[in-house]
Amino acid sequence: MEYDRIHSWDLKPAEAIELQKDLRGRVKIQPLGRPVSLVAGCDISFNKFSEVIYAGIVVLRLPDLQIVDEARVITETRFPYVPGLLSFRETPALLKAWEKLGTAPDVVMLDGQGLAHPRRFGIACHFGLLTNTPALGCAKTVLVGKYAEPDEGAGSHSEMVHRGEIVGAALRTKRRVSPVFVSPGHLIDLPGAVEVTLRCVKGFPEKSKYRIPEPRGSPT
Repeated sequence: MEYDRIHSWDLKPAEAIELQKDLRGRVKIQPLGRPVSLVAGCDISFNKFSEVIYAGIVVLRLPDLQIVDEARVITETRFPYVPGLLSFRETPALLKAWEKLGTAPDVVMLDGQGLAHPRRFGIACHFGLLTNTPALGCAKTVLVGKYAEPDEGAGSHSEMVHRGEIVGAALRTKRRVSPVFVSPGHLIDLPGAVEVTLRCVKGFPEKSKYRIPEPRGSPT
């Protein structure tokens, strides 16, 4: 694959950490330069004690959130389960699913982190850089960053700060429901990442149906 020209996947954890530090300098955080009508949602399912990976990508049309394309793969990983290095375990499988898509999305949303990562290089940064596609992370839990609790209304958000840097936002997608944690990955900025996330919330804002934006669920 052409992605292998950027780096090898045959890495030990210590080498992966150094690679994250190096690739971080290539990440571009900037406003989206075009309208967004197609959003791809990526997800991974695996048992941390197994090498089998289930990867899925679904492309949705905005604003109606109808599925226009999807791809799934089952493969094996050679990289161990290491917090902070999950992109090296998950991204190769997602790239295989990406290759099977017949539709090019405007933005990719990943179940994980972008800049809200100890080395500012979460899976949304990694995947966006390798595919040269605007990418953002939308996570269910915090990896790094402190934030003030957003107001209780749907759409309210507060900045997440880590080591003096704004790395993401705690975003309330549904009234009085715990926020999700959004961070830009590549070729998108934080306001754009928040906007895209909210556009993927079914029924937002008056009748937000779920906390997690579409598409939800396991790729299996």
